[in-house]
Order: sequence, then C-alpha cells, then structure tokens
Amino acid sequence: MAAYVIVEIKINDTEKYEEYKKLTPASIAAYDGKFIVRGGATETLEGDWQPGRVVVLEFPDAGSARQWWNSSEYAIAKTIRQSAADTKMILVEGVNFL
Repeated sequence: MAAYVIVEIKINDTEKYEEYKKLTPASIAAYDGKFIVRGGATETLEGDWQPGRVVVLEFPDAGSARQWWNSSEYAIAKTIRQSAADTKMILVEGVNFL
C-alpha cells in the first residue's frame, strides 16, 4: 500500500536549501519514491494554517519511506535541510481500495 511523506518547511537559509534540493531527488528515487507536490502555491481552505513550502512524496509502502529517511543516501541532504529550515514531517499510509 502506498505511503506518503508530507512536509511543511519554513526556509531560513535559501542558499543552503537550494543545495538540499539538488541532493534529494536521487535519494528518493533510490527507494522508489517520487515527488507528488514540490513547493507549489498553496491556498488555505479552512482554518488558519499558512504553510511555507509544502512537499508530498509517494513511496510504494511505509517501509520504503522509512528506509529512505534513515538512509545513507539521504543523510547529507537531511543534515543540510535541518540546518537550513524548520521542518514538520509526517508519514501517512495510503488507502487500499481493493
């Protein structure tokens, strides 16, 4: 069952964050993940949530998402992101309709 990593990011250092953006796609692809949303425009429909940058990743399953997040392929990029931005990140399992 597909799983999604949903991220809200407030960028504090745009130069460092650009470096992060260059390193991340290959690490995601190594775990069969893909970008569904990558920083597009947002519109608040309810509540007072005013997110900065929003990213949604799709992985084949939650295990693949966890392996990516803990991987050596992502480690350097993750360290850069953590120093360049304030991040909220969750893992959500999808729904199997079959």
